[in-house]
Amino acid sequence: CRMSVPDVNPSRIASGSGERKLRVLVVDDHEVVHWGLRLMLGEQPWVERCLSARNGAEAMTLVARYQPHVALVDLFIGQESGAEICERVRAVSPQTNVLMISGAGRISPNAARAAGAAGFISKDWPAADIAGAVRMVGLGMTVFGSTESSSAGPRLTEREREVLDLIGSGATNREIAERLFLSPHTVKEHTSS
Repeated sequence: CRMSVPDVNPSRIASGSGERKLRVLVVDDHEVVHWGLRLMLGEQPWVERCLSARNGAEAMTLVARYQPHVALVDLFIGQESGAEICERVRAVSPQTNVLMISGAGRISPNAARAAGAAGFISKDWPAADIAGAVRMVGLGMTVFGSTESSSAGPRLTEREREVLDLIGSGATNREIAERLFLSPHTVKEHTSS
């Protein structure tokens, strides 16, 4: 089976940078998603090199070695937080712009920016739009997909508010899990809510 990979529509991206080639790092732990993103991005004419990592440690090794222009980081990578990986990427390579992506979870633009991300998009977007967002962030722009109104959803539970307060204090998911006697997975579920 051969997958047709669309090119980015140049009219959608006002880059003004001509033919600049970008080094892209994909950080995702789901095999099919990881493979699909890497294949799609590797086929783009503006991608110089597409690197891939399945966890934070691999990502940090590649960032230190190749200093990618953009890192596409999943919001949840196994037991790791994509926001924490984003912070580490930016600490090692401040010139690497990070675009966070998720299929299930959400992060507010303010929280994503606080972690150092230049954008957040959904895996539900069409392939051409995801590629376009990667290119835009790689060229120094920001991309935040539309988010639902906070008044449209249900109110937070008391436990979700506790998790949110600890996130606001700078605690990591692991620290939150220890303080509230929860599993890291449960903390991630609360974070998504």
